[in-house]
Amino acid sequence: MARYTGPKTRICRIFGEPILGNGKWLTKNSNPPGQHGPTRKRKAPGEYAIQLKEKQKAKYTYGLLERQFRNTFDEAARMKGVTGENLIKLLESRLDNTVFRLGIAPSRPAARQLVAHKHITVNGEVVNVPSYSLKPGDVIGLKEKSAGNASLVEKMKGKNPKFNWIEWNEAEKTGTFIARPERESVPENIKEQLIVELYSK
Repeated sequence: MARYTGPKTRICRIFGEPILGNGKWLTKNSNPPGQHGPTRKRKAPGEYAIQLKEKQKAKYTYGLLERQFRNTFDEAARMKGVTGENLIKLLESRLDNTVFRLGIAPSRPAARQLVAHKHITVNGEVVNVPSYSLKPGDVIGLKEKSAGNASLVEKMKGKNPKFNWIEWNEAEKTGTFIARPERESVPENIKEQLIVELYSK
């Protein structure tokens, strides 16, 4: 299963945002990686560089590599509506992302691992595909055996109330995917129109 396993702080410094963690080291050194640090003279990025950087940010944020990201974009382009908004909707509909949004896992990589290790169920059936696309009404939860694992339950922090496209049942420890979110509801700082322009060249 392909995924990025390199240094996370370096990626956060490239974009100047804590897209792969809490970003605690950004306060210490927020300069982009590279020789000479803040004294290095950097040319103003061109249009292509800006578009490429935005695509890379989206890929790292949601944990996709190039082929999978391109396939997701192609699917978004085939859907009705605005391609950029459709892309965000599809990325947010991924099972690993929804497990993270529900607070079952503390991060997207942790959510991906829970799904891959068969701890997560969808409508009562175990699903171990992180890219599984959820449909409105799908119920996500922990496998019965996993629900009794104290270390897993301790890491569950519950859903952030601002995510109105998912619902969390604290008593049953299950979440419901209500609908694909509207763009204004998704907090990620991604300019999806730049990605559309890049792939449209």
